[in-house]
Amino acid sequence: MLCALIAAMSLWQESLPSEPIRVVEVSGTDALQRALAEAEPGTRILVAPGDYQAVAVSNVRGQAGQPIVVSALDADSPPVFRRGLQFSAVAHFELDGLVVAGAPANGLNIDDGGNYQTPSHHVELRNLKLRDCGGRDNHDGIKLSGVNDFRVIGCTIERWGRGGSAVDMVGCQRGVIEACTIRDLEIDGAANGVQAKGGSREITIRTSRFEHAGQRAIQMGGSTGMQYFRPHPQGFEARSISVARCTFLGSQAPIAFVGVDGASVQFNTFYQPRKWVARILQETNASDFLPCRNGHFQDNLIVYRASDVTVFLNIGPDTAPETFEFARNYWYCEDDPGRGLPILPVKEIGACGGKDPMFLDAAGGRFELAADSPARAQGANAIEEP
Repeated sequence: MLCALIAAMSLWQESLPSEPIRVVEVSGTDALQRALAEAEPGTRILVAPGDYQAVAVSNVRGQAGQPIVVSALDADSPPVFRRGLQFSAVAHFELDGLVVAGAPANGLNIDDGGNYQTPSHHVELRNLKLRDCGGRDNHDGIKLSGVNDFRVIGCTIERWGRGGSAVDMVGCQRGVIEACTIRDLEIDGAANGVQAKGGSREITIRTSRFEHAGQRAIQMGGSTGMQYFRPHPQGFEARSISVARCTFLGSQAPIAFVGVDGASVQFNTFYQPRKWVARILQETNASDFLPCRNGHFQDNLIVYRASDVTVFLNIGPDTAPETFEFARNYWYCEDDPGRGLPILPVKEIGACGGKDPMFLDAAGGRFELAADSPARAQGANAIEEP
């Protein structure tokens, strides 16, 4: 009887409502800074429309199930941050619906506060818009340094620093970039669209669109100073990176494997790459670093022009291209349909192509496939999967 009573009381306690969410409405940069400094787990900060200056705060920490959320008060008239945002040593922290425009350097920084042993974690960035941030230098739209267990969802990033990336990750783990649009200039493109380096691992980039998104639209790996690896150098720039169901328009090389140990590029659509489809490079040459290796390029749809692409893969020294796998990709040359299948560093399994894949409206930027497409089983919009 006593056990039954205790069990009943436990169930009753579990059914009680959780602590109410504390909602704070703010207007102006100073008010937002104060609200962030005072925020407790479960606080939701609603930011009024208007122009805001630089915001830089540390130790904004929610709890599991009780994140601290900063979002636009009016989704149709979001606040616009003109000088950038920086958040250090945060946890269970979310940003939703904000705009960063014209920041002179990075648009949004989230980092570990310089303590590599205690990364920021459980960070979610939703529906953000970042545009025209940075100048000619290494300035990023979103810079993540030492951030674990994060998601970047539904964000649009346009035109960032010429030497930087739309999303740059250094020493980040277990992250997802999903349903984002990354768009840059066709001429005078930036360095990268998305970059994961400095010991980053277990990163997934999916269902996103890259339009002339830098010279290398996605760079898996890179070149990082040893002092910036998080938590410390472990012999690779990046490991276990996945790119799936993404669409790429243009870029000198949509995909770059650079000092990465294990990466998968599967079910993506590539339209008119400007020079190469992919690059395999090694830019960190320390003696204890692994060569770029173990890449998988499978089930992709590649539509290119012979006038642009004469070499499909650019392979640099000190790499291990023989460890890569190519399988079931569909290749079509728009200006020379009879062109044969590409020469790759290893024999491709089940390569196919040669016929127009029948996009619905490639000129209009629509890369869905017609129902009777011969490339039904390849690309971001595959109608059927093997």
